[in-house]
Amino acid sequence: MKTPGNLLIVKDLVKTYNTGSVELQALNKVSLSIDKGEFLTIMGASGSGKSTFMNILGCLDSPTSGTYTMEGKDVLKCSKNELAELRNSKLGFVFQSFNILPRTSALENVELPLLYNSKVGSKERYDRAFAALKSVGLADRVDAMPNQLSGGQQQRVAIARALVNDPLVIMADEPTGNLDSRTSYEIMEIFQKLNDNGITIVMVTHEPDIAEFAKSNVVFKDGKIIANNLVKDRKIATEELKKIAQLTPENATV
Repeated sequence: MKTPGNLLIVKDLVKTYNTGSVELQALNKVSLSIDKGEFLTIMGASGSGKSTFMNILGCLDSPTSGTYTMEGKDVLKCSKNELAELRNSKLGFVFQSFNILPRTSALENVELPLLYNSKVGSKERYDRAFAALKSVGLADRVDAMPNQLSGGQQQRVAIARALVNDPLVIMADEPTGNLDSRTSYEIMEIFQKLNDNGITIVMVTHEPDIAEFAKSNVVFKDGKIIANNLVKDRKIATEELKKIAQLTPENATV
């Protein structure tokens, strides 16, 4: 039985890259526990180690040394097939560039992760993809192609795709980086609702105002965590969107 508490635990993570005679330490003994139901942002300048850290959390890379457990399972001892299963069943990924297929409908894009599950038939695949799209407000755009969707709608498709396997954690890498303010807040509204429903969210962002929608912020510098703080006066996206709607067109910045 799954119990609340530490969901992801990393201890003393070190990641070193060797480029010729030069050794680059991307992570320097990073330790962090992420609880079930957390909404965490990871921040830091380019080269601070945040992307390397996210790649390790997402089972896309492995550290040079250290430990990583997910629900008590030793991730670093998993085979390639076991890691692929973890990525497909436990983790959902959302990227800045959306990463959706251009010649495939919204529904078909969301169905993609389910194609790797032989236990899911075509009807269940459709039903689950439709439900995921409905949860992000796109029930009426299931047949739309990506070029018929706005940037915000494309990101919603990407979020629906991340949700379709009912993940424990959503890993989001700069999910609002290509979006305007209003659309960014709409995406944060979706993330906050998902988080309220129990999904853990780990999000990389360089935007301080977006980080204020999370519950806590972790800041990287030179491969180390230099801050790990709860968000004071946390923004609620639904309320922020109401404020934008109340602005006159002359004063609105969206």
